[in-house]
This record gives sequence, C-alpha cells and structure tokens, in this order.
Amino acid sequence: MSSARPHTKWPVAVVIGVIGSLVVALVVLAFLWPTKSSAPHHLPVGIVGPASAVDAFEAALAAGGGDDLELIEVSDRSAAVAQIDARETYGAIVFREAGLAPEVLTAPAASAAAAQLLGGIAGQLQAQLVTQVTAAGGDPAMATVTVTAVVPFSDADPTGSGLVAASFPLTMGGMLGGILVSLLVVGVIRRLAALAGFAVATGLVLTLILQTWFGFLQGSFLLNALAVALSVLGTSAFIVGCTSLIGRPGIAIGAVVTMLVGNPLGAAAVPWQFVVEPWGAVGQFLVPGASNTLIRSLSYFPEADTSAQWGVLAGWAIVGLVLAIAGHFRSRASMRLPEQTLEHEDATRVPVAG
Repeated sequence: MSSARPHTKWPVAVVIGVIGSLVVALVVLAFLWPTKSSAPHHLPVGIVGPASAVDAFEAALAAGGGDDLELIEVSDRSAAVAQIDARETYGAIVFREAGLAPEVLTAPAASAAAAQLLGGIAGQLQAQLVTQVTAAGGDPAMATVTVTAVVPFSDADPTGSGLVAASFPLTMGGMLGGILVSLLVVGVIRRLAALAGFAVATGLVLTLILQTWFGFLQGSFLLNALAVALSVLGTSAFIVGCTSLIGRPGIAIGAVVTMLVGNPLGAAAVPWQFVVEPWGAVGQFLVPGASNTLIRSLSYFPEADTSAQWGVLAGWAIVGLVLAIAGHFRSRASMRLPEQTLEHEDATRVPVAG
C-alpha cells in the first residue's frame, strides 16, 4: 500500500505561486519605493542677510515652482548656527553686504543628502556671483561662495555610511529578540524579564561595538546605550505583545509593522522630509524612524530636543508590555472557561433512574 501524500491540486499550486510573487513584489516596493521617490519637501533651512538679498532669493525659489526648501529667516549668522546645532534646520544661506560673497552653512552629520543639496545651491550662487563680478569688470577669481560644515561627521565615519548602516541591525535585532522571546519563553513575567535583559544587554553590546570599537556613534556612551536598548525594546516588546494576544500570527504582524512599514519610512540615509508626504512624518512615529533620529541627535547634536523620540520609543515599549499582559489574562480566562462549563453541566444534569 502506497503511503505517498496526495498531490496539491493544480489551481492551488498556481495560486500559491502567484501569491508568493506578490509578496516578493511587496517587499521590493517597501524597500525601494522610498529611494525611488526620494526628493526634498519643505526642508527647513535658515536664511540670513539684507532684506533685498533675502527677498530676491525667495522670489527665485518661488519662481522655480518647487517646494524643496522651507526658508526660515534668522537675525544673524550666530542664530543660524544655533538653529543647526539644535537640529531645527539642516543648514543656512548667509547673504552679506554688497561686495561680500555669500556663505552656505551645512550640517553633514544631520544628513549627507541635505548637505549635498545645499552644496548645489552654493554652486548656483557661485555662478551668479561670477557673472555679476565679470559684468562689473571685477576679478571673477575673487568671487568665491564659502561652504562651511558646521556639524561634520567624525573622523571614524567621515561620510556617515557607518551610522546609516547601523540602523538596519537595530531593526533586525529588535525583531529577532521579540521572536526568540515569543517562541522560547513561557509565562508573562518571564517574558517581561527576558525582554528587559535582552534590551539592556543589546544596548550595552551594540554601543560597545558601534561607539567604542567602530567609532560610528559619538557623545555619551550611557545615553547611546539607553537609546539602543529602548529602540530594540520597542520592537521586541511589540512583537511579544502581539504574539501573547493572538498567537504566532502576532509575529508576522510585528514583522510587517517593523520591517515593511517602519524601516522604509525610517529615513536612515536621508532626512524624513525627503520621503513622500505625509509618510516621512508618519515614519517618525514608528520605532525605526524615532530610533534613527534619536541616535543621530545624541551623537552629533547634543543641543537638540529629543523628547519626542524618547516618547515614541517608550510608547511602543509600553504598548507591547500592555498587550503581553492582556494576552496573559485572556489566556487564563479561556483556560478556565471549559472547567466552568463542566461544573454548570454537572449541576444541571438530571439523574436517570437505574
């Protein structure tokens, strides 16, 4: 007698193949769509100088019909630098009195893409200045627009590629921690303890690698370790909470929210203003986006207000813990239900005469 399993029906096999291709297409779109559609939208940039120069630049920008920059007028160069240090702007354009060349301030550590954009504007201003000086009979060699990097990257990571690359292990680490705890640890208190231990250990180990060894992170070691720990906790706790509440499908929900939604919208390589509106702003309320912004600010912008990012990461961790506890009590209630039903049946059973 043959024990071979029955063959899958042809229509089912074809449908499974089509569904698989759609899943692959979805994954590719999730990762490549933000890159394909990446362009600046209302990127905040300071502008300083005489009213005539500022008005002329704003008019030229409006005539171009684009919404690349959101110009923020400030009183002087020092105020523009303070805005950059507080991470309120990505740079500034400083116009001076007649006869002096403009200056463009950049912050490569905030975003290499934004610094490149401002460098392009500096090139345009340079070309205009050379034309004006030449027309006036002056020496075009003396017309030089200065580009000043206010907040550059560290010597250990001069292009910022290491900081960008570090974002993906943080996302994957949080996912792996959540999946392992969900599958290998039983009991709500034990799961919470495992999450806490995982977050603390991961925060210390990754910061030791990324800051002490590689030099990708700057600033306070303990603050960076706390940020990394809270980042992985936000993701892992959410996955554990979903799994506790609805079972193993919760792992898939956590992975989709984190990897297919949060990671592409996290804007690790570009400012979130480069992501199609309103998705760039939405990404800042997810763990990868908040984590990327927080860690970059802690490393290079100690004057920046990071309360929003701390709040977002803590919120995701709390949501995960609440879901885990809710799933625990839901499971206990469902386990007691058959016993209660059995007792009710025993009480209502009518004896049959023997």
